[in-house]
Amino acid sequence: MPASANDNSAKRAMKPADMPDANEPTGRPCATCGKPAIKAYHPFCSKRCADVDLGRWLTGSYAVPVAPNPDEDSDEDETRADGE
Repeated sequence: MPASANDNSAKRAMKPADMPDANEPTGRPCATCGKPAIKAYHPFCSKRCADVDLGRWLTGSYAVPVAPNPDEDSDEDETRADGE
C-alpha cells in the first residue's frame, strides 16, 4: 500500500541518531566530556556535547595562541614615521 499524503514518517528527514549503526561507539572518548563517542556525533557522544563545543568556538573560548612578531611592530612604526 503506498504511503498517504499525510504520512509524516515517509517525509521525515533522518537525524544522525536515526541512521543505521549511528549509536555504535567509535572507540575514542568524547571531545567534550570524555564519555565514549558515537558515530552519529563523532567526535562527540551526543548532540548536547557537540553544541557545547560549538558554543565554545562561537564565544571565543577556543583560540589559537599567537606569539607577537617583533618584525611586524617595527614595520608598522617605520611606515607611520615615513607616511605621517
